[in-house]
Amino acid sequence: MSLTMAIFLLVGAWLSVAAAMLWGVLRIARRHHPHHTLPKQTGEPIPTRRSRRHANAH
Repeated sequence: MSLTMAIFLLVGAWLSVAAAMLWGVLRIARRHHPHHTLPKQTGEPIPTRRSRRHANAH
């Protein structure tokens, strides 16, 4: 194997590992991103008890 081919293989492997790590980070960030919605502005009082959510402990 020539030196040029070895360098290209190293760069390609590095890029594939970097892409996999970036995909994993973006997947986790999107999964744990809170989705807040603003309550509608009506004359009704807002309930004091919040709905319970499951803990995301993986």
